[in-house]
Amino acid sequence: QVQLTESGGGLVQAGGSLRLSCAASGDFGTFVMAWFRQAPGKERALVASVSWSSTKTYYADAVKGRFTISRDNAKNTLYLEMHNLEPEDTAVYYCAASTSLSTRIRDYATWGQGTQVTVSS
Repeated sequence: QVQLTESGGGLVQAGGSLRLSCAASGDFGTFVMAWFRQAPGKERALVASVSWSSTKTYYADAVKGRFTISRDNAKNTLYLEMHNLEPEDTAVYYCAASTSLSTRIRDYATWGQGTQVTVSS
C-alpha cells in the first residue's frame, strides 16, 4: 500500500518550467509510478510512467522531449520535470501507482489529490 501527495504546481508563462514532486509513504519501490493529467472538460490521460527501478519510461507524444519523469526510491519521491510549457499543458496533474507496467488508467489503483498547473500564453 502507498499514499501519494503531489506538490509543485503553479502558474507559469508559456515557455517556462516547473518541477512536480510526489511524496509517497509505504512500499514506494514496489510500484510502477506515473503522472496523469486532466484538463477541464477532458478525460484524465497518462503523461508519463516509470518502472520500479527506472529502467523503463513512457511518455505521451504531446510531452516527449519536454517532460522528464524520474523517481528516487531512497527518498520515496516521484518527479516530473516540465520544460517549454505550453497553454495546452494546463491541467490538474496526478501521480498514481500501479503494480504493473501499464499505460491503462484502470491499472492505477492509488492516486494523489492532484496539483494544478496553469500555463498562461
